[in-house]
Amino acid sequence: MQVTRLFAAMSLALAGVAVSGAAAAQTYVKIDGSSTVFPVTEAVAEDFQKSKKGAVRVTVGISGTGGGFKKFCRGETDISNASRPIAKKEMDACKEAGIEYIELPVAYDALTVVINPKNDFVKQLSVAELKAMWEPAAQGKVTSWKQINPAFPDKPLKLFGPGADSGTFDYFTEAVTGKSKSSRGDFTASEDDNVLVQGVSRDINALGFFGFAYYEENHGKLKAVPIVNEKGQAVLPSNDNVINGSYSPLARPIFVYVNAKAAERPEIKEFVEYYMTHGSKLAKEVKYVPLPAKAYSHNMEQFKAMKKGTKFGGENKVGLTIEELMKLEAK
Repeated sequence: MQVTRLFAAMSLALAGVAVSGAAAAQTYVKIDGSSTVFPVTEAVAEDFQKSKKGAVRVTVGISGTGGGFKKFCRGETDISNASRPIAKKEMDACKEAGIEYIELPVAYDALTVVINPKNDFVKQLSVAELKAMWEPAAQGKVTSWKQINPAFPDKPLKLFGPGADSGTFDYFTEAVTGKSKSSRGDFTASEDDNVLVQGVSRDINALGFFGFAYYEENHGKLKAVPIVNEKGQAVLPSNDNVINGSYSPLARPIFVYVNAKAAERPEIKEFVEYYMTHGSKLAKEVKYVPLPAKAYSHNMEQFKAMKKGTKFGGENKVGLTIEELMKLEAK
């Protein structure tokens, strides 16, 4: 399976894999949410449908983490892709609608800050420098690279980022400015990460951020920026640096949330079990960091036991390492 094949589907409002067989005999699994989680879930969906020989069709939409939770909490989808844990207001919306859910972490992502490959002056960035670019107070005032660092040239700063419904936007703003969704508004925003890729690749003075898989898919057009961690080390995003915990604070877990009532249906049960069995291999294939094998086994146990709710209490945990996630899951 080629990663390119997955990303070709991103321009669709609702992506699915065509399967053979009579439509009348098909059952459906409806998924929506994060564009970051999309490549992993779509890879699983593609292989799962092949294994079912057309008996089940899985559709995977990309309305962003927030948009996906809105649909999920209205009972419109069976599974929600999320690049951050469910938020308090989303928990309340689901509770009001009588929607219960099972939370399953499926992989890790290295949220990647990218610049144009012709940019020769940015060698690394600190969280403080990212904050100076993105905080609300910067709107209309911080417009030059030189304002970020006196060593940088006086060139226009052009910013690209996910839209407000994106879990990646939520995570990045919380990690960088200290508050989720706290950001300047005068940047080019899109829920489609491919739009952000194109924007940065065409402007020498641009900077953007999105999931690691989109950088990997387009690394010939972009340059990843090393981020200075709390130990003062400038670290590039990579599988090894996520696993060893040095790529901080922009490494984060990604999730699927399963509607508990929907999980009683055979096709949902089979899809989730397929995800937990093959998710590690497919996550790696689409350039995400798989969780340890025991995490997927734990997920399977949690799912079979119908363990409902979230272990995050409606709050994000910025800088959570894989080891810390496993301790949290073990509680």
